[in-house]
Amino acid sequence: MFAASSFTQHAKGLALGLSLILLSGCGSEVKEHSHTIEYQSVQAQTLVLNDRYLQMQTYTGTIRSANTTGIGFELAGKLNNIVVDSGDSVKKDQVLAQLDTDLLIAEKQQLEASLLQTQADIDLAKSTLLRTKKLKTQNYVSAQQLDETQQQVISLQANQKRIEASLSATNLKLEKSTLLAPFDGKISQRYHNLGEVIALGSPVFTLIGNSQAVAYIGVPVDVAQQLTTQQHVDVRVGKQTFTAKIAGISAEVNAISRTVQLRIQLPESARVINGEIAYLAYQQNNLTAGYWVPMSALTDGVRGLWNVYVLVKDDQTHYQIERRDVEIIYTNEQQAFINGAIKADEQIVSDGLHKIVVGQKVTLANTQLVGSL
Repeated sequence: MFAASSFTQHAKGLALGLSLILLSGCGSEVKEHSHTIEYQSVQAQTLVLNDRYLQMQTYTGTIRSANTTGIGFELAGKLNNIVVDSGDSVKKDQVLAQLDTDLLIAEKQQLEASLLQTQADIDLAKSTLLRTKKLKTQNYVSAQQLDETQQQVISLQANQKRIEASLSATNLKLEKSTLLAPFDGKISQRYHNLGEVIALGSPVFTLIGNSQAVAYIGVPVDVAQQLTTQQHVDVRVGKQTFTAKIAGISAEVNAISRTVQLRIQLPESARVINGEIAYLAYQQNNLTAGYWVPMSALTDGVRGLWNVYVLVKDDQTHYQIERRDVEIIYTNEQQAFINGAIKADEQIVSDGLHKIVVGQKVTLANTQLVGSL
């Protein structure tokens, strides 16, 4: 009994000794870590001042063939025949449609009969005039009768000219009752059906020529003043990009869009469709000083401003965070061109702004130059 009790007390003493040793070790470890300060490392970039920036702008317009025409008859009438329809390709002077010409044919026959009658009257009047002149030499008729006979011949001849002119007009109407293609192209749309009475000047078809395609694109006045005719530009239509030529620049500003229209000729090999949207990409050189920074270096500010975090040297290895107000002048997909309370050669935090606060001491992970574009 005494031996067992002595063993138990000895074991308790040993356990207590081990606990003290462990506690002593833990205390020294906590004391050692409390004197170790770890600083956040940040990605930094150095600001480089640029006296200008290139701004890529895209302007839109539409594609039209150089010959895009709404064609119709020059006179009213009933549509009697339609030869072509939407999507058909046609050649110059090909018959497209015809009007009913029954009334015109009847009018022509009437004028031709009147012309024959007038010609017969003229022949009789001329024979009468010859006889009258012979009788006048023998003093069998008066001068008054001779003059009247001469005037009758002149009047009949004038009436003949009038009838001939009316007959020519009727023949011209018959000719214009057949609608011909003015140039090679493709029928884009048909507006009337067989049997309809068409008003004067109403278009029957829209004909798109096979000639060189043209892009009509509006640009701001300042951009138009930097461009010249015959200058080559890049125009994108769908997934195709063409090197096109500026054929003309409008001399006035559009009252609605406030833009100046450019007429840009696409290459003859361009396979485009009337009405497609054309995009003109133009790189404008803006003489404004500023700094290019990555979008990740910007954070929201107050009153519409933005902020960057500037690294101010605290000692040889540490920096302190300062907030600076900046203004965004231009952005692209990856970078922003800014200016404000910053200077050239200052270092800014380029990424991970959510990990730091103003006044915090940090170290540099690396330093890069923010280059110009």
